[in-house]
Amino acid sequence: MAKPIISSYIFTFFMLLQLILSRNEHINQLKVTTPPLPILPLPSYSQLKWQQREIIMFHHFGVNTFNDSEWGTGNESPAIFNPTGLDTNQWADAAAQAGVSLVILTAKHHDGFCLWPSRYTDHSVIGSPWKHGRGDVVREFVDAMKARNIDSGLYLSPWDRHDSRYGHANKYNEYYLAQLQELLKRYGSVEEIWFDGAKGPNTPNMTYYFNDWFSMVKELQSTINIFSDAGPDVRWVGDEKGFAGSTCWSTVNRTSLSIGNASIVDYINEGDPKGTDWLPAECDVSIRTGWFWHKSQSPKKLSELLEIYYNSVGRNCVLLLNVPPNSTGLIPESDVRRLKQFRRAIDTIFSSNLALKCSAHASSQRGGESSDYKPENVLDDDHLWTYWAPSEKERRGQWIQFRAKTGKIKFNVVRIQEAIGLGQRIKKHEIYVDDGEMVAKGTTVGYKKLHRLEKGAVEAFSVRIKIVKAKGVPLISSFGLHFDPFWNPQGEVDS
Repeated sequence: MAKPIISSYIFTFFMLLQLILSRNEHINQLKVTTPPLPILPLPSYSQLKWQQREIIMFHHFGVNTFNDSEWGTGNESPAIFNPTGLDTNQWADAAAQAGVSLVILTAKHHDGFCLWPSRYTDHSVIGSPWKHGRGDVVREFVDAMKARNIDSGLYLSPWDRHDSRYGHANKYNEYYLAQLQELLKRYGSVEEIWFDGAKGPNTPNMTYYFNDWFSMVKELQSTINIFSDAGPDVRWVGDEKGFAGSTCWSTVNRTSLSIGNASIVDYINEGDPKGTDWLPAECDVSIRTGWFWHKSQSPKKLSELLEIYYNSVGRNCVLLLNVPPNSTGLIPESDVRRLKQFRRAIDTIFSSNLALKCSAHASSQRGGESSDYKPENVLDDDHLWTYWAPSEKERRGQWIQFRAKTGKIKFNVVRIQEAIGLGQRIKKHEIYVDDGEMVAKGTTVGYKKLHRLEKGAVEAFSVRIKIVKAKGVPLISSFGLHFDPFWNPQGEVDS
């Protein structure tokens, strides 16, 4: 009878052992290091999608295209609008070849002329000889973009120099809201809508019901991004040359902003580290001198476009590049060529990441070496949700370093990106090579910071990013070392 009793004890022992091991395994699972707390405010899904576009496009097109003007008077006859060769498919092809995923059209500029057959005015394509008054530029535009998987945006100028209701608050705001509804209900999904505060001298006093407009927009299309000087989703950068501030926060205090207020341009150019609203900046600039097409003008040189790119996308912003169709209704061939050249240059610079030839090391790692926040994360393809995080115990001297596995690396561009889905954090950083030589320094990073080295190319075995100052624990999601063959600090020449 003793053997069964012993067997029972052995069985019980192994059952208890299994329970203990299972419990320990469960406890170990509970000890997996959690992500750091976010630092508010945070971007919305739509804002994150917008930020990752990096370059978007604008088309200024209307009666100004036909009268060599930038700001129409509102007295132009619709009969002058006659783009006999209009081909929005050619516009879409130009955007696709430039790698652009969103294009915005001026559905109505300050002259009040509407590129769609609005029911609320005859100052539109209805009065044009183009297609005998039965044309619709907005329809052709959105259809052409959709066919190439490019998203559409629309600009509807608040300032209307033609309509007699302008200057009469209720009547004009009703008119404006009616046109907003037409555009947002008739033409499908719109990813960005553009409002500006431009208004010339001696303009009748006019109160815009911006909050009513914004509410209507969000009611009709909830995922749309609204652009204006004060957002609520995307803010103006404060100039029309495509340059953000060398310090550029995605955060501001919206209560400090008002649309059309010239005194806020410095504030919106740099943002606010203490801002309570996530309101990233968009840098608008034209490929030509003017916003509308002028026969006498030609596109900017490649070197100018690259300078704009580094000072917009490379400073935590999205670049909005205006490319105006001509009076025939086509993007000029010279502009198409420049767009292709610009795209090829960006691909040439950034398609190869020399940092992939390096091993990554850091001053510390959140949760220790077995956690998910290792320095190698900054070399993967996810630029948002995988990242290096130092230990919270390390308050000063945080750094991440890259050491070449074989030989020196030659580069002249350093790319740093933050995990902005958990907030913008870095206030000041420095970049060193090998024996401690500083090759660049800066303040904010945000979604993307590009350092084009002022002294030109550097050859080094190692590169170290030192975080000098940050809001909370810095989170670096991506890092790159690149070579820009177009960059010559001594002066470059191109056509």
